Amino acid sequence: MADAPNTSQPIDPGVRIGHVHLKVADLERALGFYCGVLGFTLMQRFGRQAAFISAGGYHHHIGLNTWESQGGQPPAPGTTGLYHLAILYPTRAKLAEALHRLIAAKIPLDGAADHGVSEALYLHDPDHNGVELYWDRPEADWPRGADGGLAMFTHRLDLDDLLRAA
Repeated sequence: MADAPNTSQPIDPGVRIGHVHLKVADLERALGFYCGVLGFTLMQRFGRQAAFISAGGYHHHIGLNTWESQGGQPPAPGTTGLYHLAILYPTRAKLAEALHRLIAAKIPLDGAADHGVSEALYLHDPDHNGVELYWDRPEADWPRGADGGLAMFTHRLDLDDLLRAA
């Protein structure tokens, strides 16, 4: 395998990840989770095979389809693929609202962490895709090392304190 090329020009800082498209086994079940529990809006649907959902009216942040996966099983442990998709909330209060939604829907967390730069909730969707719900602290508050570089960490997130932020 060849090493990655050394480029002298970094990618433009305006570049963003536009959307993620997930293969799901059951479209209705996936829509129940992403729209019903998390609150995304259905933007467009293609019968029982695909749907495009959004936060805030964008054409789509998440695509869901059963084209190759209707009735399928999650990938076996030890295989490659998506580790998780990360959904960025604008404030800590909005992340707290998401946690309230998960609790009301009886969806268990796999973990919750304070990373210094962000606070995050980890869970799985009904197709066992990893999902991270998080908010970023202001950049001025990010932990830095003596050299000025990021000094991220993983500490336990106080969920009771987060819930009070809603």
